[in-house]
Amino acid sequence: MAVESLLRLPPYVWLSLLVAVPAITLLRDIWTWMRMPPGPTPLPFVGNKHQLPNSQPWLQFQTWSKQYGPIFTIWIGRKPTVVISDPVVAAELMEKRSTKYSSRPRMVAMGEMLWDNASVLVQPYGKEWSTRRKLLHQALTPKALSIYKPVQAAEASRLCCELLQRPASWEKLLERFTSSVVFCVAYGHRIDSLDAHVIHQRFKFMHYSASLNVPGKYMVESFPLLKHVPDVLAPWKAAIKAHGREEAAANLELVDMVRGDLARAKTRGDDIPDSLCKLLLELREQEHIPLSDRDFSFIPASLFGAGSDTTASTLCTAVLALVTHPAALAAAHAELDAVVGASRTPTFADEPRLPYMRALVKEVLRWRPVAVLGGTPHASTEDDVYDGFYIPAGTTVLGNSWAINLNEAYYPNPHLFDPARFLDTALAAQAKAPTAQSGKPHPAKAGHSSFGWGRRICPGADLAANSLFVALAKLLWAFDIAAKEGVRYDTFAYTDGFNIRPQKFECEIRVRSEAHRAVLEGELRDAEAVLDVFTPFEE
Repeated sequence: MAVESLLRLPPYVWLSLLVAVPAITLLRDIWTWMRMPPGPTPLPFVGNKHQLPNSQPWLQFQTWSKQYGPIFTIWIGRKPTVVISDPVVAAELMEKRSTKYSSRPRMVAMGEMLWDNASVLVQPYGKEWSTRRKLLHQALTPKALSIYKPVQAAEASRLCCELLQRPASWEKLLERFTSSVVFCVAYGHRIDSLDAHVIHQRFKFMHYSASLNVPGKYMVESFPLLKHVPDVLAPWKAAIKAHGREEAAANLELVDMVRGDLARAKTRGDDIPDSLCKLLLELREQEHIPLSDRDFSFIPASLFGAGSDTTASTLCTAVLALVTHPAALAAAHAELDAVVGASRTPTFADEPRLPYMRALVKEVLRWRPVAVLGGTPHASTEDDVYDGFYIPAGTTVLGNSWAINLNEAYYPNPHLFDPARFLDTALAAQAKAPTAQSGKPHPAKAGHSSFGWGRRICPGADLAANSLFVALAKLLWAFDIAAKEGVRYDTFAYTDGFNIRPQKFECEIRVRSEAHRAVLEGELRDAEAVLDVFTPFEE
């Protein structure tokens, strides 16, 4: 009867409703907008999409931060996004108030349709995310990280010897190094060549998922009901799901590979290298893990996307920094020569006595942050108020790492690559008496926040930092890295996307002496002995 009554309403009543509903929605949006942090004025129902650049949006965000302050709001349609440009604000919201700011925005195409919420990267904060995060941490404890150091050092030695033969291929060799370290840690198998089938697969999956995470590309992000349209009527949906099935099958194959390794080792009575997948499979035999085989397989697979490409990109930034700031390279050479000498390459045991090298790693991470917009965005789960501004539940929260890492209040002359700003003596003096020359102290213990914040901080941060240290220490001990004659270098020429790296450039990488070459070649045999226990993936 109620439906029939509605149908009998005269046309002018329906017309009034059609006008009133959008008007009420608009008034509600205006009321929310007036109470939120300031920002560029949005258009009704459209937001600020017309003001967002097609490339390098972090630069526009940095400009807006100078106009509207360290926390401002932009609108994508009717959805608000709060952008943070100050490390203290980021730490206050995403760390001190992490119970409210540890979720993710809804990602329908990538999170729900491609991965069926199996990936820890995009899962909303809650029990299912916590289960996966705890399992991932099993392989990234301080004790576990110490087990991986011989592999990282051996791969760094192998990298240096490869550079002796193919210095012009330095970018690809860096990618092989980081890929092999991550696969050794995740699955107990190494990568000898980027032509390995598994690497082609991983990069394919990574690039496809990134292509889905483009604002405005799919209407399903604005109208989630479209995900329920039958596949036969939505070819775009069928394609996403097909890619998801392919990636899930590949993840399961890798787990089955390690399962087979364990079975053969048990039969022979020997052992296989420690890895995250091995640890999780053994743990699964001892206790109940509330995950399907498919969801379980995404845990070790997540290490590649989180730790391979990002670490390789950071190493590429290090090369660009050293080519354009030769004084930093000279200082690193001086420290390595004084502490390590010329008869061997540096090791992790040398790290406490290499403060400049430790500082150089931190400065690389700060100078040009790979996760330029702070990685995958956070989302608030409760209404909140910060500095008098209202932040409603469901707000997307971005830490603009570009603006934060280049904030002059914390890093004077921020585009200068200067590792000395991270020396313990400099940080202690800064904390005791900040000046315009030293800048204000960063709230994080590390002095930067390039790995993210709070409960969503990159779980592989320490693993990545270890790879960066040992690779850069051995590379700088062994090689001169210099500008190539006739080449002009642009330290702002970076790729687009959520993870950035320098656009391709050429440079000169030369071994420092024949004595250094001989040491590298001699240490390669020891490195190969360490790596022999890790079966290589086939090409």
